[in-house]
Amino acid sequence: MKLEEIGFYTLSDARAATASETSRLMRCEVILTGRCNFRCPYCRRVGGPDIDFEQAYQTVRLWSAERLYTIRFSGGEPTLYPRLEELVMTARRFGIEKIAVSTNGSAPLYLYRRLIEAGVNDLSVSLDACCAADGELMTATIGAWDRTVENIRALAGSVYLTVGVVLTSQNARRINEIVEFVADLGVSDIRVIPAAQGENRLDIWGGLFETKFPILAYRVMNAATGRLVRGLRETDSRRCGLVMDDMAVCGDKHYPCIIYMREGGAAIGTVGAGMRGERARWSADHDTYTDPICRRNCLDVCVDYNNKFAALNANGIKDKGRRNDIDRQHSDLGRPD
Repeated sequence: MKLEEIGFYTLSDARAATASETSRLMRCEVILTGRCNFRCPYCRRVGGPDIDFEQAYQTVRLWSAERLYTIRFSGGEPTLYPRLEELVMTARRFGIEKIAVSTNGSAPLYLYRRLIEAGVNDLSVSLDACCAADGELMTATIGAWDRTVENIRALAGSVYLTVGVVLTSQNARRINEIVEFVADLGVSDIRVIPAAQGENRLDIWGGLFETKFPILAYRVMNAATGRLVRGLRETDSRRCGLVMDDMAVCGDKHYPCIIYMREGGAAIGTVGAGMRGERARWSADHDTYTDPICRRNCLDVCVDYNNKFAALNANGIKDKGRRNDIDRQHSDLGRPD
């Protein structure tokens, strides 16, 4: 499967061929709050009190100056952040094309509609169960599953909406039932992923929804070959190309990626004008295979992208510190993030 055929992640051969510290920023995520009204057993909660609005605003401004394509607001639960709508409007005013929110889906429906009106064109909703009883088990919150399902049904036709299903020992046995249930909600795609502390294989059937949901199809295809969802193989690239134009921010620090941050990895540096250079140096100097967080947790799509990055840039940036000389143009970006 080509990178372009995997939705949500904004991956492409063109991006892999041109990523550098001066190319367009493609996908950046900011943690707005560590607060959440759910208590999911697998959650690697990050962040503390709400991020200072001025800090968040300046982060968005810095990213927009680098022609950021997709911004993602997350947490914790970002709908608990009182000035989320204002940040969404700021991102739209700055010309950021794709504005995403990762949410547990339990906020009042009117709030999601207001966010869409303000500029959100991508919602990523968590739903880890196909019935209310399992939903309460997975969220430790009574009534949450029903509200989330109602909101998904109501919003699915008005915005690019993906559902993320995290699997643990508590719900993995019902993976096929969950996928079938979610598929009937009218969603744009389904992302199934094992929890970081759980079993790394997917026991999932194929054939029913593969043509409709690109991300699901990709995971089904990998499961059929026995490939793990998380982790680097010895034959994979040991260099992270995503870090060049992809970024995760919590507070005033920027991290290699959102997973690295959630797994307790060290920040690359402090948010500011020098971030791109710091990330390029980290990419050049960092062996991801000897880093236990990367080796255990790097997602299959990211591994495939970095392998493509290494192959397309073998002559230009194989040696540490050398920069890519390819023309950095991204006129046709294809899929939504």
